[in-house]
Amino acid sequence: MEESLFLTVLITGMFLVCAGLGIAILLSPSSFNAQKGQAYECGIPTHGTSWMQFKVGYYLYAILYLLFDVEAVFLFPWSTVVRQLGTPGLISILFFLLILGLGLAYAWRKGALKWK
Repeated sequence: MEESLFLTVLITGMFLVCAGLGIAILLSPSSFNAQKGQAYECGIPTHGTSWMQFKVGYYLYAILYLLFDVEAVFLFPWSTVVRQLGTPGLISILFFLLILGLGLAYAWRKGALKWK
């Protein structure tokens, strides 16, 4: 009973996705214009090539921000059940914060946080 229900839902889902994509391909207007392939930035025409190099510092900041932002998100579920976890939960989150702090200290020591 459960297997047939699962297969029915799976097949129906695949059919609806394929039908939606097929209808969109059939009904959507399609035309190619050279202007469509150009880079677009807030309505301002671009000057020169859109391929240019950026300093690696921008990428380091972005990666560090994502790293610490994602790790900070892990604190929210923990904070909702902190009383139920007790002392082992507190010790585990302190260990987590220690590793997070060591990562920040390492990035700081390597100079990844200096804006040059």
